[in-house]
Amino acid sequence: MSVALQMTAFGLALLSTLFLLLATCTDCWMVNADDSLEVSHKCRGLWRECVTNMQDGVRTCDQYDSILADHPVKIVVTRTLLITADLLAVLALATLVLGLDCIMLLKEDPCVKLKMCYGAGVILGAGSILGLIGSVWYAVDVYMERAMLMTHNIFLGVHYDFGWSCWLGMAGSTGCFIASVLLTCCLY
Repeated sequence: MSVALQMTAFGLALLSTLFLLLATCTDCWMVNADDSLEVSHKCRGLWRECVTNMQDGVRTCDQYDSILADHPVKIVVTRTLLITADLLAVLALATLVLGLDCIMLLKEDPCVKLKMCYGAGVILGAGSILGLIGSVWYAVDVYMERAMLMTHNIFLGVHYDFGWSCWLGMAGSTGCFIASVLLTCCLY
């Protein structure tokens, strides 16, 4: 039972960490959601803004200014939280691999291996909470920006909704949290 639980948590943690890394690196956190006939598809991300021409499929991306330049708070906070979540998730995966029962390292001391799995669960939980806060922060800020424009009767011709990167960040964080719960609460 313990080996099956460890392997389930490892598989979920690995997949969720990949989702988090992909969400951090991709550039479609906000996508235009106008119902009119669009000739282009716009995505805004943490690192750049891309426009895809719908007629010929040509994609052009504009990098944001230097990392040290002034950026909106939602971009800076989301970058920071997701990069920290990525680092913690990778560290937790490395610790979890060493603590798995099927790995021969430290086989003579099962108590240490169990503590490594528990520690990996705690680290994974911290990373998942940071990733979830960053993803939800960005999503709420997009929603509030849109709601503020609507309450002031300002229509710019296009409005933005959550992109697939935002959903991927939320899914990765949630998966890491579930894996953390499996490792910390169910393993003992």
